[in-house]
Amino acid sequence: MGIRTEAGRPERKLTRKGQETRRRIVAAAAQLMYERGVTEATLEDVRAAAGVSGSQVYHYFEDKQALLLAVIEHQTESVLDMQQSHFAELDTMEGLRRWRDALVEYQLRLQCRGGCPIGSLGSEVAETNPEARLAAATGFLRWETAIRSGLQAMHDRGDLDGDPDELALATLAALQGGLLLTQLQRQVRPLEVALDAMLAHIEAHTTRT
Repeated sequence: MGIRTEAGRPERKLTRKGQETRRRIVAAAAQLMYERGVTEATLEDVRAAAGVSGSQVYHYFEDKQALLLAVIEHQTESVLDMQQSHFAELDTMEGLRRWRDALVEYQLRLQCRGGCPIGSLGSEVAETNPEARLAAATGFLRWETAIRSGLQAMHDRGDLDGDPDELALATLAALQGGLLLTQLQRQVRPLEVALDAMLAHIEAHTTRT
């Protein structure tokens, strides 16, 4: 049974070595796009960084657009995987606070550099690349869904009387704004303030603590 490329074309199933080569290309492209931006990261740069030939790049990706879509997926998976252990605990205020602390600690380790990998890509492509914009929007939707799952569990137990959909969207929006200001100001306080304000708002809608 074949798999499909980002462009939707059939592709034969990759060998383990092929999967590893493809992952190396995507990882190299993700790092370059993260550091230089989508436009400045050329396929030749990616080839050199990944240590592969030009023919190998084109074997796995028809063009830069296909590679960009793979990078957005890669960055989405990386961002969500990093938080996965916390997502299961977002159904209590204690779990939400631990998630908040982990996000802040991660930014401290990064020295407040880089911002959100999904958001950085999304802001670059939003007005020029509809397909990539939708891919980034889908990544954010997955993030929002993970947050909403915990809030919905609180609501279902009767611990939360606010709307889980609205609270999840507001939480993600606060997080993204906090990450951007943290990146620009090179200090973690904007992220702390944004998340603390949002968690206080959620707590105000709880029926028990």
